[in-house]
Amino acid sequence: QVQLVESGGGLVQAGGSLRLSCAASGTIFRINKMGWYRQGPGNQRELVADITGGGSTNYADSVKGRFTISRDNAKKTMYLQMVSLKPDDTAVYYCNAVVVDTKWQRGNYWGQGTQVTVSS
Repeated sequence: QVQLVESGGGLVQAGGSLRLSCAASGTIFRINKMGWYRQGPGNQRELVADITGGGSTNYADSVKGRFTISRDNAKKTMYLQMVSLKPDDTAVYYCNAVVVDTKWQRGNYWGQGTQVTVSS
């Protein structure tokens, strides 16, 4: 089994910063693409940013220039550095990863989510 655990969420004032982490564990052979998604109140889950195993990144237009996604393959951990936060960034942030396990099975996994609240 594969587990993803997010951390780093919290309450911050507008203009502030937070750093989210997502740690993967379990029977992992390789982690392919990883990504951060978010779901705000009354909204559908949306892609925030993703990163390939080789480090290529992709961002939603709403966060370009403010959020930075990165990963440490040796630690099986992904990060999301968020600066200049806005109230519209308030959401539950979810970690996602495409993983090939030690039985060569490919699966799509989600973390449990971490709440980010930005006050005005």
